[in-house]
Amino acid sequence: MNIAITLVAALLAGAGFVLQQHAAEQAPKSYFLRLRLITTLLHRPRWIIGVAVLTAGQLLSAWAIGHVALALAEPLLTSSLIFALALAVPLSGQRLRAAEVAGAVLLSGGVAALSVARTAGAPAESFGSFAAWPAAAGIAAVAGGFLLAGMCRTGQQRATLTGVAAGLVFGIADGLTRRTTEIMGAHSFTALLTGWPPYCLIAASLVGFWLMESSFNAAPLHASLPAITAAEPVAGMLLGVVVFGDVVHLSPGMLALQGAGIVALIAGVILVARAPALSKLSRPAVLHPRQAPGQPATDAWRPPANRAVNPPDLV
Repeated sequence: MNIAITLVAALLAGAGFVLQQHAAEQAPKSYFLRLRLITTLLHRPRWIIGVAVLTAGQLLSAWAIGHVALALAEPLLTSSLIFALALAVPLSGQRLRAAEVAGAVLLSGGVAALSVARTAGAPAESFGSFAAWPAAAGIAAVAGGFLLAGMCRTGQQRATLTGVAAGLVFGIADGLTRRTTEIMGAHSFTALLTGWPPYCLIAASLVGFWLMESSFNAAPLHASLPAITAAEPVAGMLLGVVVFGDVVHLSPGMLALQGAGIVALIAGVILVARAPALSKLSRPAVLHPRQAPGQPATDAWRPPANRAVNPPDLV
């Protein structure tokens, strides 16, 4: 039953990713990292459905992290990429190729190999105190570096770099989720409300969500989703070792397994990034920056004939 719930979480997450990106890419590219991107998407029913589906998946993922062994939960949750591929097929009109499925399986296998090489500490032995969290700040700084690099680029490079940043922030949120579930299991609900982890979790989740939507807006799904899927568990594993005292096994066999896991993870990302099903999702016309609800969309903003008009204010 636990495994089934974890797979349902991955299914919902994959469906949510596809539905959100399908809507976010229609918004003007000038809305990248702007609040107007979110306010524009709030008028898109498909995006709202995608957010609701992804939220349900994230809630089930939080449950899985607290009830399923990490070595099993993390690779199962990365199978959301496989479900995203399956849903993208009817939307794109492209056939699902064996190479893309193999890439998704390789990515999940790489995460599994990295997960098996460590043992999670028992909740009673976990550190989890605020003083043990500078590693999260370090990961956030790395995410900021990827974001700055993405801001200096366009198209697929921007989507990939921003996707890495989003995945790293989601990894921090995963660590905060783990700490929050530990508090819920050992203390009262009042202790949860008076502690810092739930509020940091909300903040990290919102930042990750904002970065994810911006990466979806920048380019087709194949440029961002593999990066998000790969970066999130890596950040979560690092926090597991540094913050929660997870034990990494350093025997020659385990080191070889970890090396194979890293290679598989990179190869999986490359294979999935080439998937036509994710790169050729059907795209309706781009949303007009000032388009009122119910008006037909146009491919681009055009000034009225015979009148010089400055482009719309996109601030």
